[in-house]
Amino acid sequence: MKFEQLGLKPAIQQALDKMGFIEPTPIQEQAIPYLLDQRKDLVANAQTGTGKTAAFGLPILEQIDSKSNEIQALILSPTRELALQIAKDIENFSSFMEGLKVIPVYGGASIETQINALKRGGQIVVGTPGRMLDLIKRRRLKVDLIQFLVLDEADEMLSMGFKEELDEILSNTPKEKQTMLFSATMPRGIAQIAKNYMSDYREITVGTKNSGAKNVEHIYYQVAARDKYAALKRLADIHSDIYGIVFCRTRMETKEVADKLMADGYNADALHGDLSQDQRDKVMARFRNKNLQILVATDVAARGLDVDKLTHVINYNLPDDNEVYIHRSGRTGRAGEKGISISLIHSREKGKLRDMERKIGKDFERRLVPGGAEICNVRLFNLIENVKNIEVNTSQIGQFLPEIYTKLEHLSREELIQHFVSYEFNAFLKYYKNAPDLNIAQSGKDERGSRNTEGRGRERDRRGRDRGEDRRSNRDERSADGYQKNKRAKKMNMARLHINVGSKDKLNPGRLMGMINENPKLSAVEIGDIEILKKFSFFEVDQAKAQEVLEHFNQKDFQGAELKVELTKSKSRPSESRSGESKSGERKYTPRGENKFRKESKPRRSKR
Repeated sequence: MKFEQLGLKPAIQQALDKMGFIEPTPIQEQAIPYLLDQRKDLVANAQTGTGKTAAFGLPILEQIDSKSNEIQALILSPTRELALQIAKDIENFSSFMEGLKVIPVYGGASIETQINALKRGGQIVVGTPGRMLDLIKRRRLKVDLIQFLVLDEADEMLSMGFKEELDEILSNTPKEKQTMLFSATMPRGIAQIAKNYMSDYREITVGTKNSGAKNVEHIYYQVAARDKYAALKRLADIHSDIYGIVFCRTRMETKEVADKLMADGYNADALHGDLSQDQRDKVMARFRNKNLQILVATDVAARGLDVDKLTHVINYNLPDDNEVYIHRSGRTGRAGEKGISISLIHSREKGKLRDMERKIGKDFERRLVPGGAEICNVRLFNLIENVKNIEVNTSQIGQFLPEIYTKLEHLSREELIQHFVSYEFNAFLKYYKNAPDLNIAQSGKDERGSRNTEGRGRERDRRGRDRGEDRRSNRDERSADGYQKNKRAKKMNMARLHINVGSKDKLNPGRLMGMINENPKLSAVEIGDIEILKKFSFFEVDQAKAQEVLEHFNQKDFQGAELKVELTKSKSRPSESRSGESKSGERKYTPRGENKFRKESKPRRSKR
């Protein structure tokens, strides 16, 4: 099928032709005709990067009245970056439609500027749930004439704690409208939204529901916790053309890994919650333009970063939620390209890995971290291949050649090659000389099936040195992705807060952290232990931010109940005597401890 067979308006088809859109993707091929012909609600399950914006954007543009300046469509997305990307795409699709205006609204920017844009009028508003709800409550965003409502990346919005905002926005829109829900995974919360706010809807799935992208190869390397950074460097060295994201658990770990990579000469940078919006925009722009080769990021910071043709996604730490892994790995292998998702795991994470295999319906292949000789071999012959294929512009270098020939004429052909290779590779060869085996052996054999006595001996020594660290790392395995209570955080003065809602109110760590993140001033606050009980809960925050957290929560409600948050000095665990809460009703979430990295020296590399 071609786009021109969908019967879209000439102005829309003209824009698609200009953009080079010829054939619709599978999600577009299924969604667009249904939304135009049936004009009913839709729940679509498709991976990020499959063309979802056109799948809902084109049907809206086909049906919208561009002569009216009333808001007719709302499109909700989890992050500012994704909202801006959607707005830009729809503007491109409608570039030949007269009078069509798209208004992006999001937190972290002047609300007055956005209010003025709404006053001037437009047909489509794209934004984040918090800012959109704020504008509705101020009666600056009128939604009584809404005909189309889209929830894009709905699972992400739920995981970020926007359930209450979505409920309130949906309840303020007309009952008679076309609702479109797009999601990469389909957790129970998605089904609840569909049940409460959608009628006579169709559910379509591209690929297998809650599964990873088809074109992604899943690989893992098993190393001791202290050797993760060394393993990461070796992977970057052997994949010299890498263009990928390294996912870490926390801001602190993200900064540490990125700083080490940059200090060692890699073309890398970090994306985390401590960056200002201007710094964040600059890093993302460099990465999108491929001026940056490796981006080290947390899941929260990377939301909304939509980049095509990533070669690798590297999980420096496995996420606790399988659906987070699906999102991560789905960032590579898009648009028919092949991608690789790599996980660095320690010996006690095999169970978590097997659970992910069942979830995505694919096996993970174990590979051995390459040794020094293997890396040098690959890098050397990549260099030789590049030299062989380089385009020589004699007109530019011709004037220098006679003197160069004179300086090198005493060298034979073989000697010249030897000098060239030595100049390029001496530092590399020296660095990897006698490089240790980083792999954790399995049953005394390596993956190639041969005995590796020397490697096993080194591994026994390493396990003895690292046993305490590995055990601590495992005990501190965290459940709420994006934060950790690490060794540095333990030295901080943490305040313990009591909140008057718990599991019976459907509170969970993700929703609690989502409520904190709603306030931009609190997005970088350190969070410690989270204890979810039946009727109430406890959580720890940086003492310096405790008063701001109290003020933020005490102005909100949750599931219709007025929130009450207060400081508590007691750090004893809840018992049966406290409000009738039994120990069996307690769930404690302890974010994972910080990894230590073995100090390695490496010659600086030229930026790629």
